[in-house]
Amino acid sequence: MGKEKGKTVRIYVGNMPFSMDETQLRSLFEPYGQVATVDIITDRETGRPRGFGFVEMLHENEGRTAIQSLEDYASEGRTLNINEARPRENRGAGAGGGGSRRPRPSGGGRGFYGNDGGRGRF
Repeated sequence: MGKEKGKTVRIYVGNMPFSMDETQLRSLFEPYGQVATVDIITDRETGRPRGFGFVEMLHENEGRTAIQSLEDYASEGRTLNINEARPRENRGAGAGGGGSRRPRPSGGGRGFYGNDGGRGRF
């Protein structure tokens, strides 16, 4: 069985139990082939897992076999969503909900209209 060289596959794993760690996720995929990386996504502020992650497998055919074999896999009562990861969208420099980091104007940051929500009552 020939393995395709240089063609890795990145796999999205969603609906994970929050208790699942990288070692458990890696061991779930290793029976199907060589796992290059495992990354469980965490919340930036709390550090808690967000319930999804990515597994990168070294050989495309092994990754596809893992996706098919684990299609209905359940862990701690949760059926995992497993499929090939889509390329990450380029959201531009202003993405992420942070917006501008300029200081707010004086007056509590309410802008020109004050506290009436912009309804024109001065």
